[in-house]
Amino acid sequence: MLKVAILDDYQNVSQEFVDLKKLSGKYEFKIFSEPFIDEADAIEQLSDFEALLIMRERTPITKNIIDNLNDLKFIITSGMRNKAIDLEAAKKRRIIVSGTEININPTAELTWALILGLARNIKEEIDNMYQGYWQTSIGFELKGKILGLVGLGRVGSQVAKIGKVFGMQVIAWSENLNLDTCKELDVLPCSKEDLFETSDFLSIHVQGGDRYKDLIKLKELDTMKKTAFLINTSRGHIVNEDDLIIALSTNVIAGAGLDVYEKEPLPENNKLRFLPNALLMPHIGYVTAENYTTFYTQMIENLEACTNQKPIRIIEKN
Repeated sequence: MLKVAILDDYQNVSQEFVDLKKLSGKYEFKIFSEPFIDEADAIEQLSDFEALLIMRERTPITKNIIDNLNDLKFIITSGMRNKAIDLEAAKKRRIIVSGTEININPTAELTWALILGLARNIKEEIDNMYQGYWQTSIGFELKGKILGLVGLGRVGSQVAKIGKVFGMQVIAWSENLNLDTCKELDVLPCSKEDLFETSDFLSIHVQGGDRYKDLIKLKELDTMKKTAFLINTSRGHIVNEDDLIIALSTNVIAGAGLDVYEKEPLPENNKLRFLPNALLMPHIGYVTAENYTTFYTQMIENLEACTNQKPIRIIEKN
């Protein structure tokens, strides 16, 4: 019987989306609902598993982990890209890595939840309503404001379309910005410097990886308007977290809406948790019933295909 570990099921909901009991005669499943303490803990707890079903970019599947899991044959992730997996190490071990489809709509939708939450002080007003207060802040309109996008790919394009509906001027920059996409969406391409200096809302929509690591530091934040907001639903390490904390603490910018962090889950003592101008979400951009149905259904499809020596949805590069 193949031993299968389901990792990163923080909400313990995987069994709501796939019937594991139907597969109990063929696979021995174990669900891990808590993150591992460190790599050594992960190696110890996963030592005898042959397949890992993981959520994209939650538990890092590093070279060290891969090299020390002697029985490992299959790594199956949500999404068709997961930079937390060392694909080279997996390839050397002849471990099959496969993925699933993913809906990008939820991340774009959450981006707007954060933008609207900041514009209308929603967290403050909700908290105050429960304390018995009435109308304690003044928000502002989005129409006429400048929405700056770092990246105009699949998610960025959706965010841009909604920005145009709100009557915002949309500008964009990235290292590989597609000018045809800009023209199609009526988005103004600009330099990185102009993006930071002119945006009222600056929203990040580029992939993770070394190219954009620490793209935004205190130097860049200092060039933004004091009334501007930073939105990050992409990857935590794109923004230097220590510098962002300084900028928010000293009102270099007006606020930030975040769904991703350098370390996840975000530690309880992280200073971001105590800043009134930080609107925080627990990396739920892709966490929807629709996505989870796709993830877990296709993970099992991949697992069955792998055990039948006919793997599908193979990931060869991130």
